[in-house]
Amino acid sequence: MYRYEGRLRWCFSGASAEARKAPPEAARHGCIGARLVSKPQSLYSCRNICSYTQATMDIIFIRDLRIDTVIGIYDWERSIKQTVHIDLELATDIARAAASDRIEDTLNYKAVAKRVIVFVEESSFQLVETLAERIVALVREEFSVAWVRLTLNKGGAVRGAQGVGVIIERGKRD
Repeated sequence: MYRYEGRLRWCFSGASAEARKAPPEAARHGCIGARLVSKPQSLYSCRNICSYTQATMDIIFIRDLRIDTVIGIYDWERSIKQTVHIDLELATDIARAAASDRIEDTLNYKAVAKRVIVFVEESSFQLVETLAERIVALVREEFSVAWVRLTLNKGGAVRGAQGVGVIIERGKRD
């Protein structure tokens, strides 16, 4: 039996509840004890043949999202649209969605992509750094994502280079 408390998970079939400072529910559920399961990537086995591996955060990704936008510091760049390539990695827990097989229980990557496309197409920043920061802020706020890694590639910005851009990471990846 497990109970969640924020990001902590309690297993109520382990060692002494008192020794492990288990929450009061342990006695109400008739459990023999509780063990706090909080260390990432650790395996805890309990006497009642239950085991649990602390889940690390899963990642939903979007690769090579190509969007035309006004980006750049030079006059000629301000009068044309250029294609930027965006990679997003979004930390989330997919366990509930995997169990239910319902889109409502996951982070909908199509909705994220559509929102990013609209935002980038309508934007007109000079620096890729600013565009990257604003995209990440939008995704974190509107989709309640705790951690985001974004790669923004402004292909063709430097002669002879396949790509030039920034990679930023914001938030906590638990």
